[in-house]
Amino acid sequence: MTNDTLLNNETVREMDPFILLSLVNTKLRDEFHSLPALCDNYMLDQSHLVNKLGEYGYEYIGEINQFRMP
Repeated sequence: MTNDTLLNNETVREMDPFILLSLVNTKLRDEFHSLPALCDNYMLDQSHLVNKLGEYGYEYIGEINQFRMP
């Protein structure tokens, strides 16, 4: 399974949050200029992704295009 097939709404719900964090931040750094662009590309529910990572203390910081702890 490639990284591209790992990103969909079902796997976002089920994936270990720290693996998800690493995967999303890598995609944001290397391939996408914003979280909405990443979510549009993979047809992800942006609010669900933000909420899932938020449960573990991470928030999206647009200025650096990454999820980080505040």
